[in-house]
Amino acid sequence: MQTLTFDSDDLEQTEEFLSRAYAKMHIGNGTPETSRARVSRSAIDSLSIDELDLNFDMSYAVTPLGRICLCLVHEGTIQKHTFQGVEDSFGPGDVVSFAPPELPYAGRICSARYNITMLDPALLDQVAATADRADTGPVRLIGHRPHSPAAARRLRETIVYVRDHVLSEPAVAGQPLVASTAAQHLAASVLTTFPNTALTEPTASDGRDAHPAMLRRALAYIDDHADRPVTVAGIAAAARVTVRALQYAFRRHLDTTPLAHLRRVRLSRAHHDLLNATPEGEATVTEIAARWGFWHPGRFAAVYREAYGRSPRRTLHDS
Repeated sequence: MQTLTFDSDDLEQTEEFLSRAYAKMHIGNGTPETSRARVSRSAIDSLSIDELDLNFDMSYAVTPLGRICLCLVHEGTIQKHTFQGVEDSFGPGDVVSFAPPELPYAGRICSARYNITMLDPALLDQVAATADRADTGPVRLIGHRPHSPAAARRLRETIVYVRDHVLSEPAVAGQPLVASTAAQHLAASVLTTFPNTALTEPTASDGRDAHPAMLRRALAYIDDHADRPVTVAGIAAAARVTVRALQYAFRRHLDTTPLAHLRRVRLSRAHHDLLNATPEGEATVTEIAARWGFWHPGRFAAVYREAYGRSPRRTLHDS
């Protein structure tokens, strides 16, 4: 996990920092009497979440980031944000995708406090179904605004949740399964929020592929790799089917999803570790939960109690 902070009232230093932290950019200050900029970042390999507080008006022009860049405005406004013929303005509560990863963008920040969340575009392919044709390319977002207020609200909640319960705890974020699960969770939320090129409905071919032998291959892969970062795309590749066929098979035969089944397998492994831990040893419920990808102790305790009829702490102390 990486962290950084920046606090300066020197506009040149701010431009240099922002160019290093994001992409090459030019900024201009429309309120020369003040130019205080505060930035804090927490990041893991495939995503970063930044909080920025700029108490001045600033124009910006940014070269392509190569990453999905989401903006959640807390206070102030971002005006005349433009990319490839699109112009829009954002205010408090808005959550948007700034621009496709390969495009530059420009605009004006007006005394704003806001969140920037950046993701590796490859994350979308790890959690989504694509067309079978080779010429379709990776999954892409095709709209910068959420398709509904409810979807925007859920994405805002997901960003805050990952920020406050994963990236705020270095020991938790440093667990490989926590990092991969959090990144996929956020990517899936992005796909359910913005219009995109992913395909969700199974085809006739997917239905033919969703047979028990394929499902056994998928289940075996999950069981063998539960202690490593696992993606839906990886499970589908191991089962030798499309992501859609995999999802359809799990719904049809098990009434669940591949990732929900993966979580149950990991919960069982956490249960095993709790049972076999030495009560007077150094293992804690939080450490064991994080080892298996459960980053929120309260939610882990709830799903554990539902599955095993007692708290994980009681299991640890009685082992």
